[in-house]
Amino acid sequence: MNTIKIFFLMFLMTLLFIFVGNLLGGTQGMITALIFAFFMNFITYWFSSSIVLKMYGAREVTEEEAPEFYNLVKEVAMQANLPMPKVAIIPQDAPNAFATGRNHHNAVVAATEGILKLLSREELKGVIAHEFAHIKNYDMLIGTIAATFAAAMAILPRMFLFFGGGRDRDRNPLGAILALVGMIVLPIVALLIRMAISRAGEYRADETGARFIKNPQALASALAKLHSYSQRIPLQGNEATAHMFIVNPFSGKSLINLFSTHPPIEERINRLKSLEIR
Repeated sequence: MNTIKIFFLMFLMTLLFIFVGNLLGGTQGMITALIFAFFMNFITYWFSSSIVLKMYGAREVTEEEAPEFYNLVKEVAMQANLPMPKVAIIPQDAPNAFATGRNHHNAVVAATEGILKLLSREELKGVIAHEFAHIKNYDMLIGTIAATFAAAMAILPRMFLFFGGGRDRDRNPLGAILALVGMIVLPIVALLIRMAISRAGEYRADETGARFIKNPQALASALAKLHSYSQRIPLQGNEATAHMFIVNPFSGKSLINLFSTHPPIEERINRLKSLEIR
């Protein structure tokens, strides 16, 4: 089902690109946007995980380099009945984690240095289980595609504004004005899409991850700590990727709180505490 959702999302984003391209630059703009959309689809499917990892300077580690973290990931992989993913560490003090990759066999679980220092073993196991739930449900590919397209949507109006939106006779005479409007509206549209994807996915990943390790209280405790520390130590990175992390990495910024890609942390914790696992 999520495979269909992935390709539907890519198709929807492509249609949006074509519509905006036609609006800003007529036929030439539509063709330019279509080429750009196909290029983005190719990049996001095959290389999006590498792009996100490089964006945060994540370094892949072996069992010898990070034995405790690596072995904990291996333990949860067995409990989740999933292939062992690559393991990466992000050199930042802000405590957080995410999963990325296009399928079960090409997944990566990444955690910051801060989260490895902050959480107990059981709490970290709960976080890793949450990320494996995203892997199992292909949420990480959906989220990475959404993140990449969100960044592209912010660029598209600027591109048409800079290049004049095409030169054919049927281009929109209000292209420059529409491009300026698009610079404001399209990032909001992208944010709403990411919010819709992320909020439902986080609740599902919390429950699925807790069932993997049969310990919802460990994940609930981890979420409380992560939320508290992320407000004091926001992550250094691109806000378009906020929905990929287990808690909002930019929650220390008040404006981001108004349009959070994550459901309320209190609600997530309450759901976990009331979860019955046999």
